[in-house]
Amino acid sequence: MKTVAALRRCPLTHSYRTSPLVFDFLAPSTLRHSSRGYKSTAKTPFWDKSHDASPSPDTIPSSSKPKYVLSQKQREFLDSALRVNQAGELAATLIYKAQTPQVVRSHPHLRPLMKHMYDQEAGHLSTFNQMVAKHQVRPTAMYPIWEVAATFLGWSTGAMGREAAMACTEAVETEIGSHYNEQVREILSWQAEAERRGEELDDELKDMLATFRRIRDEELEHLDHAVENDAKEARPYDPLVSVIRLGCRAAINISEKV
Repeated sequence: MKTVAALRRCPLTHSYRTSPLVFDFLAPSTLRHSSRGYKSTAKTPFWDKSHDASPSPDTIPSSSKPKYVLSQKQREFLDSALRVNQAGELAATLIYKAQTPQVVRSHPHLRPLMKHMYDQEAGHLSTFNQMVAKHQVRPTAMYPIWEVAATFLGWSTGAMGREAAMACTEAVETEIGSHYNEQVREILSWQAEAERRGEELDDELKDMLATFRRIRDEELEHLDHAVENDAKEARPYDPLVSVIRLGCRAAINISEKV
C-alpha cells in the first residue's frame, strides 16, 4: 500500500460515480474511425486561442485577473496528456470487458464490483473521447495495437483466475494513477506560476485539472478494490505485476509521441 500512499500525495477531490457509457465507444468500427481523428465543432483548442489585448465586451472574463498564457511546450504537454489518457481508458475498458465473464463465472459475488469498475472506466473513456474531439487532439496511431493487447491481457489474466485478474488491475492502476498524478502536478505548477504573476488559469484548464484529479482518484479506488480482493495472492505475483507495469509504461511512452 506504500505505492497508493505515494500516489495520493497531491490533494484529492471527492470522486463521484460516472454514468455507464453507451457501448458504441467499444465497437471496433468506431475505434478504427477514432484512430483516424475526430471531427469537432470547436474552432481551436482553448490553449491555442490568441489573447487579444483589447477583447470585445462579450469576451471579457468575469475575473479581473489576466489569464495565464501557455507556452508552446505546455500546449504540447496537454495534447500529449489527452492522447495518452484516451488510449489508457480505451485499454482499461477492454481489459475489464475481457476479464469479467471469466471472473464472474467462478465468483458471481464479484459481478457488481466488476461492473462498477467497468462503468467508471467507460465513463472515463467517454470523457476523453469528448475532450480529444473538442480540442482537436490527434488520437494515438497505436489504437489497433492497444485494442488487441488490452483484450489479450484481460482475457489471459481472467483465465488465470480471480487473483491474477486483480493483480492485473493493481499493476495497471498503479501506473495509470502515477501518470495522472504527474499530469496533476504539472498543471498545479502552472497554477502556482500564474498566481506568482498575479494571473489565473483559463476556466477550461481549471475544469480539466479537476477532471484529471477525479479520474485519478477513481483509478486509485480500483487499485484498492484489487488489493482487497487478493491481488497479492496471484501466482506468480511479482513477475506478473512487473511485466504488466513495464508494458503500461511502454504504452504510455509510445502513445505520448505516436
